[in-house]
Amino acid sequence: MSAPSSAPPSIPIRLGARLIDVVVVTALAAALGQGIGFGFDWLVLGAALILGYFVAGDTLFGATLGKRALGLRVVSADGGPLTAVQALRRELFVVLGAVPFVGPFLALGMWIWMFVAVRRSPLGQGPHDLFAGGTRITRA
Repeated sequence: MSAPSSAPPSIPIRLGARLIDVVVVTALAAALGQGIGFGFDWLVLGAALILGYFVAGDTLFGATLGKRALGLRVVSADGGPLTAVQALRRELFVVLGAVPFVGPFLALGMWIWMFVAVRRSPLGQGPHDLFAGGTRITRA
């Protein structure tokens, strides 16, 4: 495996990767809802499914489908693969939207905070990366 590029990928590329992932997890969550109904169980299981998608992708493959499609990967502070704990900590924010009533507002606030932090960081790291021990997105 080649060494990651030192320059972080651009924000539009990162957003494109996340958009692809949103399409994937939306389809998964919709299929789950069709199977079990769109109630509280769906909300809880859907949040777990979405978190699992991101954690599994980052841990097992170094990238989700969206990151892989756009030539990105997520690495630990030392440039190696993420542990399951690092991936869980990095992606934990994705469940904010599932919090009843205030979830969408919490998620929007987190996205704004992450966007500003990533733009200001020389390594393109957001609070989720720092919370996970210094993970970062690189070009594959």
